[in-house]
Amino acid sequence: MTSDTERAQDTGNGRLQGRVGCANEPRPIPDSAQPNQSESMRILSGVQSSGRLHIGNYYGALRQFVQLQDEGEGYYFIANLHALTTVRDPKAALALTREAAMAYLSLGLDPKKAVLFRQSDVREVLELYWILGTVTPHAHLERAHSYKDKVAKGISPDFGLFAYPVLMAADILLYSADFVPVGKDQIQHIEFARDWAVKFNTQYVPGYDPADPEGKERGHAPGILKLPAARIQETTQTVPGVDGQKMSKSYGNTIELFGDEKEIKKRIMSIKTDSTPVDAPKPLPTQSPPPGLVSDAPLYDLLKLMLPESEFAEVDATWRAGGKGYGDYKKKLLEAYHAAFGPARQRYAELAADPGEVERILQDGASRARAEASRLMDQVRKAVGVP
Repeated sequence: MTSDTERAQDTGNGRLQGRVGCANEPRPIPDSAQPNQSESMRILSGVQSSGRLHIGNYYGALRQFVQLQDEGEGYYFIANLHALTTVRDPKAALALTREAAMAYLSLGLDPKKAVLFRQSDVREVLELYWILGTVTPHAHLERAHSYKDKVAKGISPDFGLFAYPVLMAADILLYSADFVPVGKDQIQHIEFARDWAVKFNTQYVPGYDPADPEGKERGHAPGILKLPAARIQETTQTVPGVDGQKMSKSYGNTIELFGDEKEIKKRIMSIKTDSTPVDAPKPLPTQSPPPGLVSDAPLYDLLKLMLPESEFAEVDATWRAGGKGYGDYKKKLLEAYHAAFGPARQRYAELAADPGEVERILQDGASRARAEASRLMDQVRKAVGVP
């Protein structure tokens, strides 16, 4: 979380340290909020369909989805309502949503194990979005990292962008998720969801005690909105784009998962490097890159991310010793890309040729998601006095 004068520091274990207890700031997630890993859990997350998916989406979220579908009950959605903050072409919005669904399926998400659906197919999320908005402090939204970051980049600060965290909280709370797999830069969204759930429950659930949110103690009532926990796996990381900033569609610095092969090669060959001679040792990434960057040696970090450990050890040795140019390392990265994503790209092409199957999977997922959403919203409406 942030304040005007202080930014929280990540401790490396998924929690934040910083100033706590201010009424206008979200509370950090406590240790006690972490779910019991031995119990069956509900997992929820989504990917915005505002552009073609890239390797940052994969290493930051999609890879986790595939891994976690065997660990609990997975609800994964395509955030096409969130995407409307940037996508204003209706044909593009429809196409990008379907492409996101094909990407999920191509990368190994099994619709028999997990629920895959479009955000917009469950209209209850918009109802909960509004109700949550009535208990959301304005100051929280002003301090949202994602909002401040996008405004700093010159993106128009409209209402959709400003209220983005409230819709994200509704996404999470609507399905009573136990935990949400996120990157370290997304923890604040889970803190917001928890904080606003507490505010709602305190306001509308008689006998609710924030210190006992599940109502386990005598005389306490469980909250209607379940408090989610963030889950950050060791494999989750912020992936640098070709310019060293966080890889993001908004910044135009991505390497796409399913793009044209020539364009992918062009992007990899455009990765930002310095003018170090071929024979000289190459500079390693610093622990504190310049402001605005997540890496001041993005080529090195991308090689480390995508190569098997044994292969990267060889690359690391020559990088430190010198003797190879950046062009050689970029070719190595291109080979690693095709080795990692070749099979998924083939599956994607097969799904693109069968749009009816993709739509069938999405409709089935929407039906299952709506059943859960309807149960929760019946309780929410009754609590607030809305027929």
